Amino acid sequence: MAARKRDEASSSTFPSSSSSSLKRWRYDVFISFRGEDTRKTFTSHLCMALKEAGINVFIDNEELRRGQDIGAELVRAIQGSRISVIVFSKWYADSTWCLEELVKIMECKRTLGQIVLPIFYDVDPSDVRKQTRSFAEAFLKHKDTDHNKVQRWRDALLGSGNLSGWDLTNTLDGHEAEIIRNIIEEITRLLNNTYLHVAPYQVGIDSRVQAIGECLGVGFDDVRIIGILGMGGMGKTTVAKAIYNEFYDRFEGKSFLEKVREKKQVDLQKQLLSDILKPTKIKVSSVAQGIKVIEKRLGSLKVLVIIDDIDSVEQLEALAIKRDTFAQGSRIIITTRDEHLLDILEVNQIYRAQPMEEEEALELLSWHAFKNTFPNKGYFELARELVGYCRGLPLALQVLGCSLFRRSTENWESTLAKLKEIPCDEIHNLLKISYDRLNDCQKDIFGDISCFFIGMDKNYVTQILDGCGFFAKIGIAVLLERCLVTVNEKNKLMMHDLLRDMGREIERAKSPKYPGKRSRLWHPENVKAVLMTKSGTEEIEGLVLNLPSLEETSFSTEAFSNMKRLRLLKLNYVQLTGGYKYLSENLRWLCWRGFPLEFIPKNLCQPNIVAINMRYSNLRQVLCNDSEVSPSAREIINSLPLVLYIPCIMCFLSHLFGL
Repeated sequence: MAARKRDEASSSTFPSSSSSSLKRWRYDVFISFRGEDTRKTFTSHLCMALKEAGINVFIDNEELRRGQDIGAELVRAIQGSRISVIVFSKWYADSTWCLEELVKIMECKRTLGQIVLPIFYDVDPSDVRKQTRSFAEAFLKHKDTDHNKVQRWRDALLGSGNLSGWDLTNTLDGHEAEIIRNIIEEITRLLNNTYLHVAPYQVGIDSRVQAIGECLGVGFDDVRIIGILGMGGMGKTTVAKAIYNEFYDRFEGKSFLEKVREKKQVDLQKQLLSDILKPTKIKVSSVAQGIKVIEKRLGSLKVLVIIDDIDSVEQLEALAIKRDTFAQGSRIIITTRDEHLLDILEVNQIYRAQPMEEEEALELLSWHAFKNTFPNKGYFELARELVGYCRGLPLALQVLGCSLFRRSTENWESTLAKLKEIPCDEIHNLLKISYDRLNDCQKDIFGDISCFFIGMDKNYVTQILDGCGFFAKIGIAVLLERCLVTVNEKNKLMMHDLLRDMGREIERAKSPKYPGKRSRLWHPENVKAVLMTKSGTEEIEGLVLNLPSLEETSFSTEAFSNMKRLRLLKLNYVQLTGGYKYLSENLRWLCWRGFPLEFIPKNLCQPNIVAINMRYSNLRQVLCNDSEVSPSAREIINSLPLVLYIPCIMCFLSHLFGL
């Protein structure tokens, strides 16, 4: 029976042929086979044909094998091969050596993007997948082998048995030469194609490609625009490249426009036209002309266009990105940090890039830090702690993993201690790109949230920030669209830890050595130092000090005398001595849980406050002490909007009656 090519939908993700990838490939093809079955027949003929075609092949000398585990040199050969060809023969699974090779090959497919091509030589693919017939007999011989190892073998057989390859159910009908010629043609095509470099280690990519692939619906005759949305460093570009490699050969034309935000519009138009119409050269002298050329020349083609890191409507317009520009069946993918752009474009679907799961993150970190799937001995807890810091952000795992490669445990501990105070520059700068595009009000809102309001009710925070004149409703909406904040199911404002650290680093960097000259203070040691030394300046707009309970240490209210622009003040379980006349009249938010006094002093009742929280305090009177209150102070208290003063009343009732 002639060979038949199996379902292409299950093909693997291809690696890059970029210069960085090519340096990694020591061989074009690695062949895995059971020598007793095919060394002198099919595999010999295949190997010779590959070499005659100028393909660099690694084929193992079976006679040099010792023991049950594959050697280090063989592992390096598998890792350094661009394509692995597996010749499944009747007794392939008899060999524990072959099964160990297979496990390593499938690991390289998953983590390095290696191409894996199975050949089912006189065996049914379902026997490989399900381990039936001769494969079932082979596993009876492995019954005394470690259970975990056997399970890895079974998983590898299942995965490889589902891949696209060649099913040679009968090799005795004289067509072996023709089959080998087809295999050589396919391997040559794969080696000659230009694939995008996805990532050094492609952990977790396959599942994301599958999810986006379902959104794309490749093969249907409509035009679809799909958005990949997420904060910086979340792996949007990496997934988009893997999508390109997976699907590009199903389109008449294809183009991947990378880092669009950094390039001129005319240059992008030229690249789009060149990618799709090559070798034809199209001259473009202006953006307006480029739009017309794109619409005219590409309108009849079914294309795959991926536009990476877009941040303005003008970029979309310059590239004529709309449904009626391209032929039916076309697919456009856009990666961005700005959801509003995707709304303007009315995309069919948005895929929200998600952080890596903990085990995925640990594996990715391990590849970069240890060149293995798992941390080295003595590093496990340190690696876990670093994974916790990265919170599933692929960029952070890669950057920090590389920086700690071959470092001692002492260096790891030192790095972790530093990261608690100062973020990594490379991660900080990438995340800051989204922040830099905000206007001044939006930057103030982001700064206040990152330093003071994470985990608080969105409506409550909006009320406070509106009181500061920041137009908080639209401001928070923009932060949500640009993936700088999120809102959970309880309407609480949340933020990725690394974005929080980025926001706080922006504040720290304003005056690294003198905290009193920063606009926002949240670190307990910095706040205590400023209050103790009375070194605060008019630059301070927000200050937070959370103590676990009332301490003997107290601070003088004179420490606030120079903080004329103080808007936000949170002093949980803090004792102040002296008069409250030093507090700024610009105060908009006062949160003082565990307030030590039984009444509210008149100077604490600032006329511009929009929100007060004094839960768990010693208050006995809601209004100021009669012996100190003036008619004007009483008028100020009574004039506060009821809805804003209710928290104080409820606090008093709760404290008094134990509600």
